[in-house]
Amino acid sequence: MTGMRRALIDVAPLRSSPAFRRLWGGQTLSAFGSQMTVVAVMFQVWRMTHSTVWTGAVALAQAVPLLVLGLFAGTVVDRVERRRFYAAMTAGQAVCAGLLAVQGFVGGVPVVGVVLLVALQSCCVAGGGPASKAFLPALLPREQLAAGLALRRISFQGAMLIGPALAGVVLGGLGIGACYAIDAVSFGGALYGALGLPSMATKGAVAAHSGLRGVRDGLVFLVRTPVVRGALLTDLATTVLSMPISLFPLLNAERFGGSPGTLGLFLSALAVGGVGASLFSGTFTRLPRPGLVMLGGSAAWGLALALCGLAPERWLGLACLVVAGAADTVSVVSRSTLVQSHTPNELLGRVGAAEQIVGQAGPDVGNMRGGVVADATSGVVALVSGGVLCVLAVVVVGVVTPGLRRDDEVARAGEPDDMGGLAASG
Repeated sequence: MTGMRRALIDVAPLRSSPAFRRLWGGQTLSAFGSQMTVVAVMFQVWRMTHSTVWTGAVALAQAVPLLVLGLFAGTVVDRVERRRFYAAMTAGQAVCAGLLAVQGFVGGVPVVGVVLLVALQSCCVAGGGPASKAFLPALLPREQLAAGLALRRISFQGAMLIGPALAGVVLGGLGIGACYAIDAVSFGGALYGALGLPSMATKGAVAAHSGLRGVRDGLVFLVRTPVVRGALLTDLATTVLSMPISLFPLLNAERFGGSPGTLGLFLSALAVGGVGASLFSGTFTRLPRPGLVMLGGSAAWGLALALCGLAPERWLGLACLVVAGAADTVSVVSRSTLVQSHTPNELLGRVGAAEQIVGQAGPDVGNMRGGVVADATSGVVALVSGGVLCVLAVVVVGVVTPGLRRDDEVARAGEPDDMGGLAASG
């Protein structure tokens, strides 16, 4: 019984830190609302235009602000009182959701107005995301950091699984405006969690550089800190080289007759694996070497995808995708643990912004890579080659970054490698 309890997700952070408990609960509630808005926006824009160009514009409106503003927003996070900044960004998202609700009920707003509201809300996400990532090291002891990240992961996955289904029910029964209104109200939970945080003033904020110089300091830290650099490179290797989502329709047509039911199972299998790994995250969050765990999870992701491409029948392929989803969660939680535990407090905003950018851009580039390769060859070749390349890239990162494999506390927060001291200290 004790062994089973240790294997299940560790809820100690919820018991030991009331501030983390409020923040986690509020963000979980808000995540469900946000997923409902994702579906509602796509549905509304498609109904208004019947154009995939405009639905693609929605995706761009969500992604471009994160990519363009992310590092600058991270610099601001490292110079201001983080709790207030996060609360302001959350309030901004709530206002945007409220405006979307108004136009959803009233109507008459052109599609470009809807897309602009989505872009404005994403600007707030670009600032709030790095601030939120910087909270955990201040709220939890080091030994509970991985468990806290696993709890955040499972709330995100739960929202991804259930939020779209709820949106479908609300859209069918109450309409588009109701989806947006629920999202706006759900931000009250995130605000409640934010206002319950202790003061998050950043030490050295006055001395921190702003603008391009602050961005440069953050990039210099990323380049010159081996463990953080290796963690982000591993994330890029897994997403850019082997992201499979764009291949699922073609693979389904090539191997399984193009059944829409099978296509839906492909997408669900990854999510089921991720939720399962989160529920049993105690099996890896308590391990002493998160670097090795991250490398193992990333390699397992690539290997599982390659085996999925080679699977002779669909149920074996789906089982491989479940394993891939579980491996992804192991890798994500372990990577975030490494990054946050090896980043000094005064740089958490900028490093969190870099993580957010990698998490946004990597999968998009990876899906494009898969589509290009599949167009030139086949879906099976694209999936298998991507998985193999991912494993090879992870091995290379592990070999050239010995700190990821060591037992001891390596690369303590802010410790540079032999490339020299941090520019921020100059």
